[in-house]
Amino acid sequence: MTEPSINDVLYSLDDHVALITINRPERANALSRGTIIRLIDAFLAAENDPEVRAIVLTGAGQRHFCGGMDLKDVVDGGNKFFPHPMKDANRNVHEVLLEIGKPTIAVLNGTAAGGGCELALACDLRVAVEGTILSQPEARVGMGANFASTLLPMLLPRGVAMELLYTGRNMEAQEAAHYGLLNKILPRDGFEAGWRQFVGQIVRNAPLSVRKIKETALRSWGMPPFAGLRLNVGPNCYISEDRAEGARAFSEKRTPRFVGR
Repeated sequence: MTEPSINDVLYSLDDHVALITINRPERANALSRGTIIRLIDAFLAAENDPEVRAIVLTGAGQRHFCGGMDLKDVVDGGNKFFPHPMKDANRNVHEVLLEIGKPTIAVLNGTAAGGGCELALACDLRVAVEGTILSQPEARVGMGANFASTLLPMLLPRGVAMELLYTGRNMEAQEAAHYGLLNKILPRDGFEAGWRQFVGQIVRNAPLSVRKIKETALRSWGMPPFAGLRLNVGPNCYISEDRAEGARAFSEKRTPRFVGR
């Protein structure tokens, strides 16, 4: 089994944005077992840090966001190394990312395939560089696409989702954007400035309000509207200092100074 460097997941915090980078460009930023564990640690660290208002996931380099599971690890480890994704000793990395209570944004700097595409699906928003390819090729390599088989039919028209899963074909960025799977496609030149500007629009807003919106949207997914309206999840932003500050700032025609309380 390939043992990745402890630097295969990078973490930084800047202006309330936790940037998590899969740093295995020599392996197409593929997911080894160790990389998955370190990703989960990074996701939970960002979730629990009160300074973090948004979480960005990206890949190192300019070719790959994440090429999916590191198949060399699968081959080297044998069948016992690769359990069912929901029956491993550790939590499923896609489920951890999906359940984070703060905004999550996948910044696709290149190809997102298999488990890498599923990481993008687990995020709330997806921004991609021009020329990005998304794919779920699991049916062509004997894998199960467990997470994508659940999420894709919820995010795309069912026929389109099933076609992608059955055939394993590539979906180009323009097609993904057409169906709403990508929020933005940005040119390579100025890509980082573009996605940072996009994420900045989120972190400038009231943190408790954003978290309330995230929790309500996540927990009410698939519920009848009247059940979702009564969930009452997330922080109570209606009695927060930021609610009062937002009203004052609006009245005084100035930018609000939100503090997350």
